[in-house]
Amino acid sequence: MRDQYHEELDSISDGLVELARLVGSAMGRATTALLDADLALAESVIAADEKVNDLHHDLENRAIDLLARQQPVATDLRIVVTSLRMSADLERCGDLARHVAKVARLRYPESAVPNDLHPIVLEMGQLAQRLVAKAGLVISTKDANAALELERDDDAIDALHRELFSHLLDDRWQHGIETAVDVTLVGRYYERFADHAVSVAKRVVFLVTGEHADEFAAEAAALQAE
Repeated sequence: MRDQYHEELDSISDGLVELARLVGSAMGRATTALLDADLALAESVIAADEKVNDLHHDLENRAIDLLARQQPVATDLRIVVTSLRMSADLERCGDLARHVAKVARLRYPESAVPNDLHPIVLEMGQLAQRLVAKAGLVISTKDANAALELERDDDAIDALHRELFSHLLDDRWQHGIETAVDVTLVGRYYERFADHAVSVAKRVVFLVTGEHADEFAAEAAALQAE
């Protein structure tokens, strides 16, 4: 019976890794649709979000069922509750990828992003995709130290977000208010996507150590300083 129970716990973890893979793929394709004004690709991202939602709901139901049947305590309880929260974070990542695709669809046949900002947005999309891939990896490996690295990686997204805003606020901006709104929204979607990926990683730290990520990071830094 306990073997089956732990197989179910492992299955939930595997589902979270798959969820991370799906939302990472969605953001990569949404970025391409946005920059290339690819309507068919944008529509496919929007439609595929249903699969993300279905998996999220399935993981949620399985976790709640485990809570009801097994009444886990200590580490096992932490795994189930943390998995519920990670699933919600990843589902939100899927929503944000869909939002990017919807901006692409809204402005078709034009690209919502001016050509001079394509490199920044492309890099934001690639970084967001890599962050959630790393989040999936730390879910799989339960590596708390690797999980802490995501917050440092997120700094690069924040820097690009600020760079995007510097262009919007520049007196030489010539792309109009509508485009400024689109770029503002898109930048926010990438920044929030990355934040949710970091949140997943922090939850892995809590799952493994029972400590919040900030506490664990402070202890690790203190040990290195000794």
